[in-house]
Amino acid sequence: MKQSVYSICGMCTVRCPIRVESENNEVTWIEGNPHQLDGALCAKGSAGVALLNDTQRPQQPLIREGARGAGRWREASWEEALDYVAEKLQRIKSEYGPESVVLSSRGGPWQGMYKAFIHAFGSPNYTNHDCTCGRNTHHASLSINGVGRKGFAYDIKNAKHLVLFGRDMFSALRIAENNQTLDMLDNGGRLTYVDVRQTMTGAKATRFFQVRPGTDYALALGVIHQVIKQGYYDKEFISNYVTGFDELCSFIEQYTPAWAAKECNIKEKDLLAFVEEIGEDRPNVIFHPGWNLARYKDSFYASRAMHILNVLMGNIEMKGGLFIPKGAGDCGKKGIRSIDCAKPDIKRGDGIGWKYNHFDKGPGLAHLFFNNMLKEDPYPIKAWIAMRHDLFSGMPDPEQQKRALDKCDLLVSIDVNYSEFGWYSDVILPESTYLERDTPIVQQKGLKPRLAVRRRAVEPKWDTKSSCEIFTGLASRLGLEETFPFKTMDELWAWQLEPTGYTMADFDEKGFIELSEEQVFFDRDKLDGQFKTPSGKIEIVSEKLDKAGLPSLKPFEAPEIPKKGMFRLIYGKVAVHTQGHTTNNPLLSELMPTNTVWINTKQAKKLDIQTGDLVELSSADRSYNATAEAHVTDHVHPEAVFTVHGFGKEIPRQSRSFMAGISDQKLMVGKLDEWDQAGGGVNLCDAFVYVTKSIRNTKRRVEL
Repeated sequence: MKQSVYSICGMCTVRCPIRVESENNEVTWIEGNPHQLDGALCAKGSAGVALLNDTQRPQQPLIREGARGAGRWREASWEEALDYVAEKLQRIKSEYGPESVVLSSRGGPWQGMYKAFIHAFGSPNYTNHDCTCGRNTHHASLSINGVGRKGFAYDIKNAKHLVLFGRDMFSALRIAENNQTLDMLDNGGRLTYVDVRQTMTGAKATRFFQVRPGTDYALALGVIHQVIKQGYYDKEFISNYVTGFDELCSFIEQYTPAWAAKECNIKEKDLLAFVEEIGEDRPNVIFHPGWNLARYKDSFYASRAMHILNVLMGNIEMKGGLFIPKGAGDCGKKGIRSIDCAKPDIKRGDGIGWKYNHFDKGPGLAHLFFNNMLKEDPYPIKAWIAMRHDLFSGMPDPEQQKRALDKCDLLVSIDVNYSEFGWYSDVILPESTYLERDTPIVQQKGLKPRLAVRRRAVEPKWDTKSSCEIFTGLASRLGLEETFPFKTMDELWAWQLEPTGYTMADFDEKGFIELSEEQVFFDRDKLDGQFKTPSGKIEIVSEKLDKAGLPSLKPFEAPEIPKKGMFRLIYGKVAVHTQGHTTNNPLLSELMPTNTVWINTKQAKKLDIQTGDLVELSSADRSYNATAEAHVTDHVHPEAVFTVHGFGKEIPRQSRSFMAGISDQKLMVGKLDEWDQAGGGVNLCDAFVYVTKSIRNTKRRVEL
């Protein structure tokens, strides 16, 4: 039987809308939703069928036998596996209290369900991966605008100039955003890109700055100085909605373009020319405040500077600028219901809200659990449930993580694939692929907000379940039916839609429900109340930071220069992989089976390294070594070496990715404890490694 369904891709966290064709329970075609993406889809999305049919993903629940990480598993039924987990959780709750359980996830639009589960259980300890992604950006936005990083979105298509600091958007693909950027360029718009290396995004840029690693903040300060000096800012907008502008003018006086050019190792004339372009293009200039800004110890302030530049442009709530994403209420519509449960009034195990009061309590900061776990402060942590979150691939120094996790009586991995954390866990509960599962309805805010839903295209190929089925199954065993009363997805959907007046049939035509036919902008003269800061204004000088004893305008500190024989380790993404989630995909592993080490041409010559040679990277303390092929290029800064994140995995059941390439986070020994004190993000690009030419035989390595 042939069928076609609209759904949502799950090959990465962008979750593009798709249309899927199937016949006799086999997927025959996947494309981007033609009503939103004109059928466009990336390589990862096209490889969804390979994920579905991959025999090297977990096919039934597994319970560990033998030592953690030894790879000795016993197949179990869902009844046994869920009973096993529930009984362990009940015992831990009885002996140590519900707060002794942590649940982490990859975040996203369905994390409310995971959060509701752990809160209903009685623990405040929900967290996600964001300490290694967007927490610095999120907290920077909160400190200035009073809303998080998703409190503003970007009308790139109608912009005249888009400025990206390390936001390699044509590698970290978001198809709708990429299409908007290409449309902007086709319309004569400009793209300025800043990075320590040339990328796919830099190759499309009209201006590219290759800066010294760790000097993004310096460049932003130099730009702010010149923008203010030339008067290229919106005086009326600042007068109406901004506090702290005079303090900014005094602070920025010392950070001249000449100074910034010297710090960043770029030409002053290029910086001055860039500011003149901004002057021509404003107010339709967008400074993207960053996405994955868990990089340097001052990344919070770099992001804050980019937010300040948007404020100076006066580009908020206008075409070709920033806008506040609108929801159902902004369109005069009633919103959907979502599964929810109040957070228990118990101290968090990561210290957020009592030890660190200036951070958003939402998901807290995952990396701050580990030292507290070792010290059992403020209480023991005895279980960690990871929902599609590979702690060992996402955060630095897996060995340090393991020392803390060994204090736990239960480690559970819920995932489509084997993960390195899952391989070390006690129980693997295999989630069905996105092509095999339904999910709750979500609201997608924007200028034209909509309701969206993922619908299964085929029945599960093996004995796997959706995350909703897994958490409902655990909830019923733990007495949490009040929070999860739904027996079927149809019941949940009907309950969610009941206030809206819509039904599931309304999704059939396009795969989504549009809540407004026209774009919704707020009146720029009536934005009072939109900025949730203590003053109600955009705060260049933040009351919240002042109370925490942190500067709002932090003096620049020059980054550390690598010692002789060492390089700063820089990581990044590539368009054909989603970090470590797809490196074992049968199709995508053919396109890119391993990663390489980018090294600057001049530095490589000093070390007698040529492209294709094996190089050995060693952590700063020499405790961990890894070997990969060199890629010699002018397009990476001489102080740095670069590699694509997500490789170097040690999971024998994933034969395609087993021991392929190097793992950047395993080289970050000791870096779990180095993080941005103002923003909360881990300093993932502040690790240094030794680089030497390897004595290993390249041919023999390939044969192995």
